[in-house]
Amino acid sequence: MRIGFIGLGNMGGFMAQRLVADGHELFVTDLDPKAVAQLTAKGAQAVNDLAQFGHLELDALFTMLPAAQQVKAVYLGEAGLIAHLKGQPCVLVDCSTIDPQSAQTVAQAAQANELIMLDAPVSGGTVGAKQGSLTFMVGGPADTLERVAPLFDQMGKNTVHCGDHGHGQVAKIANNMLLGISMIGVAEAMSLGLRLGMQADKLAHVINHSSGRCWSSEVNNPVPAICPDAPASRDYTGGFASALMHKDLGLALKAAESAQQPVFLGAMAEQIYQFFAQNNDPSLDFSAVIKLYEANNRPTHERPSKPSTTD
Repeated sequence: MRIGFIGLGNMGGFMAQRLVADGHELFVTDLDPKAVAQLTAKGAQAVNDLAQFGHLELDALFTMLPAAQQVKAVYLGEAGLIAHLKGQPCVLVDCSTIDPQSAQTVAQAAQANELIMLDAPVSGGTVGAKQGSLTFMVGGPADTLERVAPLFDQMGKNTVHCGDHGHGQVAKIANNMLLGISMIGVAEAMSLGLRLGMQADKLAHVINHSSGRCWSSEVNNPVPAICPDAPASRDYTGGFASALMHKDLGLALKAAESAQQPVFLGAMAEQIYQFFAQNNDPSLDFSAVIKLYEANNRPTHERPSKPSTTD
């Protein structure tokens, strides 16, 4: 198939590589020339601007972008993808994580221009993107999903049709809210065990074979060396940025407010990641939140008091 791919970051880059490896004719672009070069070295073809995609006779076009602002900029307006691809049989698939309303707005614009579109955010992190084990949460027509299902299968292991346009985003923000909460919980539990003198690998083994087991403990453990492929084992680089987790938690809170649905732990997690991003490198993987539990990073009133020097 002839496929376009826009957004070759930590997630999109690995996803695009799997499509090239499976023999598809891939056309790629990104703001980072190095990311494009990595894909062209594997057989993809570089695209210079959005207008060029309109002349490629694509079967499908994927986008993996940071936020709704970038998604709207790429798809909408006279210079956007929808204008350049109007009336073509190309299936548009946005894998970005954005708010459901924005996803619906873009899908409606596509439909008004005789285009078909899916919102298909993913779960599984950079490890899942690299290994091809992602879960796709898809919103949009079921028959459109059937047309591109083989492509999802080449990049992931699970594809779930969540319902109408925007419902993939509903599933994603609910999932990521839980992910952010669980990572904080794992970081807190591991930090407690380490402070009490237990070896990290043994504590992780117990948790991962007990009722505390979860993806954050088993696949993306925040303690270095527990999971060799996890960002924690490479100084928390190359993962799902803490700033993006904070963004996703903000999306969840916004959606919860509109639905008048309380999210007590989600609100607390959003505050924790906001604090982390403001006081640490926001590009670090969200598992780096464990750094808040290190003695020198905790608020002063939470730090252990110094031992007295007098009897």
